Amino acid sequence: MVTNHTLPPQAQPSPEAMADLPVAPSCLRNQKPIADVLLQELAEHSVVLEIGSGTGQHAHYMTSQIPHIKWQPSDISECLADINAWRAYSNQDNFLPPLVLDVMEDLWPVKQVDAVFSANVVHFVGWAHVRAMLAGIGRVLTQDGLALFYGPFNYEGQFTSDGNEKLDAWLRERDPDSGIKDFEQIILTARKEKLRLIKDIAMPANNRMLIFQKF
Repeated sequence: MVTNHTLPPQAQPSPEAMADLPVAPSCLRNQKPIADVLLQELAEHSVVLEIGSGTGQHAHYMTSQIPHIKWQPSDISECLADINAWRAYSNQDNFLPPLVLDVMEDLWPVKQVDAVFSANVVHFVGWAHVRAMLAGIGRVLTQDGLALFYGPFNYEGQFTSDGNEKLDAWLRERDPDSGIKDFEQIILTARKEKLRLIKDIAMPANNRMLIFQKF
């Protein structure tokens, strides 16, 4: 684990540059707390696979704030243009070209990585996708490597806030298979892929960071 680094001042694009870039407001709110955790947990020179990179904002921010890691963004093909726009803006060597990754496929476009990160994906997809994602992570993650999941989770079948309950209702209206997942079920499913929970960290806005290690 890395404990001897501090984050540089928060890097934000200028309003003029941001006008031409895809922006998700949630990323602007959560990127600093996420980076604080990653800074402490990721070993130097780690290659990090991000699953569900979306707009590419996290890839930009994490590579600018944690330059001693290599960040491998990935998503479905429709998202690659947005990720590449942020990559061009960043001009960071450790911001790697994005990969097309469908977690439901058995063959992933990476063979081995030191860590996997995913933010706000688990609750947006159904259990079949979560199981496939965990199975794929089990295949590509190095021994003792870390898998970090950011987002809301239920505990003992209960929502942790009214906001999370409303989010869950919106998600299920959009896709009945999606919704906030139970912490306990995530743990059991992960263990089948040789991933054991080592930390459960409280994050802002009733989110968590679940950190698993490959055993």
